[in-house]
Amino acid sequence: MVPIEDTVGAIGELVDAGYVRHIGLSEVGSDTIRRAAAVRPIADLQIEYSLASRGVERDILATCREFGIGVTAYGVLSRGLIGGHWTKSSGGSGDFRTVHPRFAGDNLDRNLALVEKLRDVADELRVSVAQAAIAWVASRGTDIVPLVGARTRARLTEALGAVDAVLTDDQLAAIAAALPADQVAGDRYPAEHMAALDSER
Repeated sequence: MVPIEDTVGAIGELVDAGYVRHIGLSEVGSDTIRRAAAVRPIADLQIEYSLASRGVERDILATCREFGIGVTAYGVLSRGLIGGHWTKSSGGSGDFRTVHPRFAGDNLDRNLALVEKLRDVADELRVSVAQAAIAWVASRGTDIVPLVGARTRARLTEALGAVDAVLTDDQLAAIAAALPADQVAGDRYPAEHMAALDSER
């Protein structure tokens, strides 16, 4: 494997030449962030962050803030699992999510039960489940940008509605309590993929 210092150094030469504006990283842990930032300024880290995936809070987020690195949070709806629309009959042959542990067997049952608890809170707040989940990620800091994807225009409109959600600290805490990350069943990726993620080391 090429050391991160060499990779960032090479990209840095492209920055100097005017071919690249900024350097970003994806799914790396604190140690790799520190090593990269020692070579060149790092502008952004893309990493999974959601109510269901809060591993970034252990130390990665603090490291990013130490170096002034922004965070692009992907998977804010945990691939649709916590968007409020997934059911046991969702997905099908060829859907990539069916190989993910959170969408399999008993794990799915447990996770959908958590989503229903989140739905109860979202209903009280007069937002959709997806809007509650997105707004929660957005509330984690001005240095965090939730990255949302949508398969339909209706889902995009729903997701964008999170921008208008004005929630108090107590309401955000209620959202977090409805879907505790330590109660989510299954890893975010299959085992072989998890083993390859620098951010999970």
